[in-house]
Amino acid sequence: MKRYERYKSSGIEWIGEIPEHWEEKRLKYSDYVIMGQSPSSADYSTNKKGLPFLQGNAEFGTISPNPKIWCETFSKIAQKNDILLSVRAPIGAVNISDQQYGIGRGLCAVRGVRACHKFLYYHLKARKDELNSIGTGSTYTAITVDEVNNLLIPYPSSDEQSAIADHLDHKTAQIDDLIAKKQKLIDLLNEEKTAIINQKVTKGLNPYTPMKDNGIPWLGEIPEHWAFKKLKYVAVIKPSNVDKKSYDGEKKVLLCNYLDVYKNEFIDNSFSFMEATASENEITKFTIKKGDVLVTKDSETPEDIANPAYIKEDLENVICGYHLAQIRANNIELIGEYLFRLFQTRKLNSHFEISANGITRFGLSVDSFQQVFVPLPPIKEQSDIIRHIQTEIQKIDTTISKVEKEIELLQEYRTALISEAVTGKIDVRRQEGPGHD
Repeated sequence: MKRYERYKSSGIEWIGEIPEHWEEKRLKYSDYVIMGQSPSSADYSTNKKGLPFLQGNAEFGTISPNPKIWCETFSKIAQKNDILLSVRAPIGAVNISDQQYGIGRGLCAVRGVRACHKFLYYHLKARKDELNSIGTGSTYTAITVDEVNNLLIPYPSSDEQSAIADHLDHKTAQIDDLIAKKQKLIDLLNEEKTAIINQKVTKGLNPYTPMKDNGIPWLGEIPEHWAFKKLKYVAVIKPSNVDKKSYDGEKKVLLCNYLDVYKNEFIDNSFSFMEATASENEITKFTIKKGDVLVTKDSETPEDIANPAYIKEDLENVICGYHLAQIRANNIELIGEYLFRLFQTRKLNSHFEISANGITRFGLSVDSFQQVFVPLPPIKEQSDIIRHIQTEIQKIDTTISKVEKEIELLQEYRTALISEAVTGKIDVRRQEGPGHD
């Protein structure tokens, strides 16, 4: 793509040169900044009375917000087409206001007076790293209204701003479409992984094996030669009550907590576990060993309970934390990793979703775990199933990693394209629109 004919210094270190005819101005001299201010939390509601309220960027969408809170009393309001800029960590996220919003202290609204709002949107997106670098604060990093107002902006003419915005709309839409297709492929590959686990741990490796009905609704038919028992007869189940607080007179330990399990399938010594304390009895009871399965026993949604992680190796001084159940297979009739894969199946997950009790938070009793029936292939067959699943999933994960890298490169290209266009490194005039791909 061609460059402009003549350039000059912008006076902005990260931008460098800009086209000679562009004009640099402080944001406050060309456009208008409204710093957010929060009303009393007692005025918040979810009944959609008043205006939608945004405290920060938590409700930001791809382009415009998805509000969850409303309020009838505001002191600071963003108008339609204002640029919403996050001024508290994470600093620099931007959205375009698609309607009026009340804005809190985590945001400011930048209203285009001289600038086309879409040009401002793309320009501020390109300055995210710079904005993060000037953030200060001990509790959380933030930037001030003066720092936003004093941003030096290189302004092209109005026609050029529109051309740049139109070009970036077109190009980023193409990139986003490619990213969405690749993400869909990842979703399909993850579904394939789930299907492999579902099939192999409940039906076995041989599709021609005679089957039998075991009378267990969630499980359905299993191979004729498999046994099945309640989990309490083939594993020890211990719901933990060890929290993250530290108490005098207790020993220092490392705590494997809810998020360690919720966000990971396998846990090993590479993790940065939380520091806590525990009594001698708790240490004896809840120390984690290789082969254990840790399962979330309560959560805000029933879909997130009974989520498992497998302990790949012995952990040094790590105990099972609150909100988790620690399950140790007997290794005579049941192998821990086979049980882990069983907890990953949709069938067992659905059973526990139905068993969960709660209104705002859902939980499973120890009895829910103890009484559930589990299929029991012969130990050798459990090992064969585990190896087969590992092999098949490794192939799929290799493909997923490749696609994720492609997405990362597309995202980097999109970021570079926006930066080059809004700083004049490329001349997009007469190149915008579907005819210039």
